[in-house]
Amino acid sequence: MGPAKVDAPLPKDYLHKHTKEYIMAEKSASFDPSEKVPRCLAEEQRRPPVPLHTEHPVMGVYSNKNFIKTNVAEAVMAVTKKPQPTLVDTKRGDKQLLETSGLVPKYLNKKDYGETPEYIIKRNEDVKRAQEEYDAYVKQRLRMGAMKQLTEQERQNVLEGLKKNWDKLHHDYQALSVVIDTPPKKAHKERLEGEMKQLEKDIDYVERHKIIYIANN
Repeated sequence: MGPAKVDAPLPKDYLHKHTKEYIMAEKSASFDPSEKVPRCLAEEQRRPPVPLHTEHPVMGVYSNKNFIKTNVAEAVMAVTKKPQPTLVDTKRGDKQLLETSGLVPKYLNKKDYGETPEYIIKRNEDVKRAQEEYDAYVKQRLRMGAMKQLTEQERQNVLEGLKKNWDKLHHDYQALSVVIDTPPKKAHKERLEGEMKQLEKDIDYVERHKIIYIANN
């Protein structure tokens, strides 16, 4: 426990100048170029030196190739390089590629343009199949006598009854005192608001659905 006990350095062993500088090891005689060494140190990997101005190229090498005719033939057969269409959209000359600018109607030129995607066709078939299964279930339940369908007159009667109940609650809500400072008054107000919201949901449900089934039990 506690700090390590080490001997104090001697006064003569003070830090001398240049003692912590990096000293490159001398190149040994057994140097192996295959070892991973820097390219600047590997002699075999060095490029040949630049020839001197007094040196002359190798003479006596001839070729039967007619470079003039070859260049002319390549120029005639070459395909003309067309520049990419660009769009300049500022007065300072800022431009962008026309294909990626969104102004080219490339989607209109597709083979399947205007056709319904496969995933939408599959989804429509699934919805149609589910609707058919539901209709078959409803017909079966009707044959069994487990439920019946409301007529239009009965539906209108239910809708009128819901609206009358909402009007009565709304009248009671309007008759509340302006200052509601007691717990019974707050509870009565909250109860009226909850019943009115529930009646609004029921009225909206009956108005949106023209066909309504109810259970006989």
